[in-house]
Amino acid sequence: MTRADLLRKVLWAAIYLLFILAPLLALLTGTLPPSRDFWTEFSVALGYTGLAMMGLQFGLTARFRYVTDPWGEDVIYHFHRRVSLLAVSLVVVHPAILLATGSDKMAPPASLAEVPMGAVFAVLSLGALLLLVVMALWRTRLKISYELWHATHILLALAAVGGGLLHMVGWGFYLADPAKRALWIGMALFWIALLAYVRIVKPLFMLRRPYRIAEVRAERGDTTTLVMRPEGHAGFRFRPGQFRWLTLWGSPFKITGHPFSFSSTAEAPDGRVEMTIRNLGDFTAGIAKVPVGRRVYLDGPYGAFTIGNPADMHVLIAGGIGITPMMSMIRTLADRGDKRPLVLLYGSRDWESVTFREELESLKARLALTVVHVLSEPPPGWTGEQGRITADVFRRHLPPPHAEHEYFICGPDVMMDAIEAALGEMKVPLAKYHSERYSFV
Repeated sequence: MTRADLLRKVLWAAIYLLFILAPLLALLTGTLPPSRDFWTEFSVALGYTGLAMMGLQFGLTARFRYVTDPWGEDVIYHFHRRVSLLAVSLVVVHPAILLATGSDKMAPPASLAEVPMGAVFAVLSLGALLLLVVMALWRTRLKISYELWHATHILLALAAVGGGLLHMVGWGFYLADPAKRALWIGMALFWIALLAYVRIVKPLFMLRRPYRIAEVRAERGDTTTLVMRPEGHAGFRFRPGQFRWLTLWGSPFKITGHPFSFSSTAEAPDGRVEMTIRNLGDFTAGIAKVPVGRRVYLDGPYGAFTIGNPADMHVLIAGGIGITPMMSMIRTLADRGDKRPLVLLYGSRDWESVTFREELESLKARLALTVVHVLSEPPPGWTGEQGRITADVFRRHLPPPHAEHEYFICGPDVMMDAIEAALGEMKVPLAKYHSERYSFV
């Protein structure tokens, strides 16, 4: 990590905390309302903090590259998920404390007509939040498609934040002071601006920089490569290992895009880019049927999972379709004439499903490349590695000192957890290995 990246991380972390704490600091300034008991004030503080965190979620998913580059987009999205759970917990605890302490605010009204609007919006916000969490955590178990989940996720988030703001306005206990009203109005406008940027401004830029499908190439392992060329512009620069959000069917104003890593070299002179996508039975099932000539849109590039740091050797560890960013790295290093040792440990189900198998063999002529295939279902007579990639596999194929190499890991979460544990067992410093978890939701 460079000094500039570290400074950017500190700066954006401080800005994030400022936005979270600003509502709490505002409670202590200006004209103060009559004091209440500790538990009431504490619950309100938790509710304000949770609401501020919920609003800032629009910023975390706005894909500002200057913000996301130091961490990587995948880290930002996983942070977004964890913070969402924390925000929901704070919002739920807020009324739970009032209920547990017997606050008169929680006393049931004599009739529905007497229910204050602030309470109505509180129920709306809380219900939207709980439904949002259930759909996010159990989307796969509930068999909800990614497209439906994404659309409802946005609508539920708007309902939760909007309901929370209207709940706060409905009670109005801390909004009598003009400065505090101005603070919350400013924050609400900021959240709306973030949403407008993501859904209107950014798609307008993408609309002016389309791509055309130049080739649809079948690969091993029920996998397809889309070759895309820029239309009416020179394309963009990316670093090997990065990814972009692809809008394949429809305009860039369509709510749902899909993130895919580049598999092509970063040195293509004509702006051409490639994405290699495996059929996993969802949106990806239609990739092989995409017609040549179709106009598509790309948002990015994103990601900090990329080569660049000086190292005596790069060790690439891929599982399944996690090979795609590794191929971008390998192809780029070949085009740059890089002669440093390069080792690819590639875990696959069986020999016939090894994507890029033949090309990897041919690239050995251009690079100091060693490819180690690890098969979970090896064919008869297989003499190579089998089972899983473990610390023993590392020791058999990597020269010491292991702590001096640069490691890149991409694949299913279970595989990555095991490999990170193996690297820890080998005393490889955290700064020497980089992981990209491609499951954002």
